[in-house]
Amino acid sequence: MRPLIPNVFNIEKNQINEQHYSNINYIKNNFTSSTPEKSLLLQINKHTLTLTDSKFIHHNKTLETTIQCVGSPYNQSCLYHNLYYVNSWYMILTVKGKQLPSYSVRTDAFTMLHTTPSKRVFDSYSHLERFVRTVIDPRIIPKGETADLNQPWHDNIGHALFDGLYPAFVALIRFSPRHLHPFRILAGIDNCNTCWSEDIYSRFGGLGILKQSVLNKISNGHWFMFEELVMGSGTLCQRCTQSNLQLPGGVELDGSRLFRDRIYQQHGLIHPIIRHKSSSEKRTPHDLLLAYIIDNKRFTSNDRKEINDAINEINNYTDSFLNNTSKLQWPLVRVSYLFYNQLRAQNLSSIQINATPTDSRSPIYELIENNFIAQLKILRQMDIHITGPDTGQMYQTFLSDGSITINLGGIRPWGLENTEKAYSSYLEQHMTSGTPYIKGLYYPINERQKGIKKDEVIKLIRQASKLILEGFSLPVNAHDNLAPDGQLFVEMCEKDKEFCSLVTTRTSNRNFACLDFWVEDFVHEYRQWQVEGFIDNGRNISCPFNHTLLHELRKKYGIKHSKLDQ
Repeated sequence: MRPLIPNVFNIEKNQINEQHYSNINYIKNNFTSSTPEKSLLLQINKHTLTLTDSKFIHHNKTLETTIQCVGSPYNQSCLYHNLYYVNSWYMILTVKGKQLPSYSVRTDAFTMLHTTPSKRVFDSYSHLERFVRTVIDPRIIPKGETADLNQPWHDNIGHALFDGLYPAFVALIRFSPRHLHPFRILAGIDNCNTCWSEDIYSRFGGLGILKQSVLNKISNGHWFMFEELVMGSGTLCQRCTQSNLQLPGGVELDGSRLFRDRIYQQHGLIHPIIRHKSSSEKRTPHDLLLAYIIDNKRFTSNDRKEINDAINEINNYTDSFLNNTSKLQWPLVRVSYLFYNQLRAQNLSSIQINATPTDSRSPIYELIENNFIAQLKILRQMDIHITGPDTGQMYQTFLSDGSITINLGGIRPWGLENTEKAYSSYLEQHMTSGTPYIKGLYYPINERQKGIKKDEVIKLIRQASKLILEGFSLPVNAHDNLAPDGQLFVEMCEKDKEFCSLVTTRTSNRNFACLDFWVEDFVHEYRQWQVEGFIDNGRNISCPFNHTLLHELRKKYGIKHSKLDQ
């Protein structure tokens, strides 16, 4: 039995920062000669107390904390070896004179402050070793890697994947090749009985989930040691606006493709087809292309009728020429309408498997599909992915090389859809520009506020099919994957540096209303982007920028605008 000594080592975080310790003096000062704990401790450790050099059986061969960090202090990720944890907080154990890099990190994009582990400094390594071996005796959380993940909205699959899992994975990519190995996830998530994203997290990492809330309770008076922990993903989320309007790390770190490939690998599916130079690779001019229109909450009943008419016209053409391709005017496309929430994994309940009392999880966990796997099977075969803004757009990252995503757009502001104040909205175009192995097309920006029309949908699908079979180059230029308002934003960022910093630099001194950024609201000067701002609970909220430059760029990119009067 481990000699746990409760309460004595329950040291508050502000009491243990930057302290120097000699282990023998620590024991002498905290236990009287008559305490049974001291007698037991000295008896158990009568040999180790005199050791000056030891060989360790754990992977790091030392008990001291070492740190490697990548990136600027603003958005760095750090790899900690032997990072300790007690009383719900991280603890670095080091030796006097040892130089450590700056190790504060951002663990959550929606928390503007940095996380800085506490530090305890020892006079020598032998003192540190004795302290670890004879006083705290930590429970080791071993290799492989542990990746820190914080996500308050993991009930929404878009946030769960790209504001939680993806940023943690990109932090691992910074320490290549760790992103290719199995790892566990230290998950700062709330309890949720219906959040199937937790199963995705567990499968994706391969070593399961360690919930922060559980660790916090158990660490009360008990020490743990992470052999390897990567933290620092707070500015790598999809809601972290970049000046180039790309998903962070998607292009420059190849994060989108690596994330996609691991998603398929860890869910037991053959990867999508890889194309290196062109969308037409491994295709023939007469291939039947598969297009899927994914239902979107922003579609009105009339939108759905127009979409259905477009589907019928394209499918009727395909049926007419399926066996006679010599006189084709358009590529052959089969279009289907899809509700993601209606896709279900194969039901294998008829197969009886008896679990034993010692099974740590279901005996069939690795062998059966979940609903996400059923969705991936459809995504893997899509040539053309079509939907409106919001969660449905997130899955475009999982498309095969050389696919096309069509953003049918929506209308903002909410509640003003049928007024002169309405304007087109694409929202997640940064996901498209950050995925260089697909191409993005957009519903015409000056037409969307009139509602979705059959002829425009047909035109977009036929344009996409021709591009695919004629062959567009891979990788796709990120700027070309933006809508006109997205391209406007990138140029605005280049020319108005103060504005660009205002909407991209996530620090505690920034007005969060300016960081809560959507391109379309800015381009049409809505709420905080009006010259006079807007009033919220008696407080004026305004985000300054060069309005004259914006007006010039709206003309350049052909974006019609009606002066909003909020």
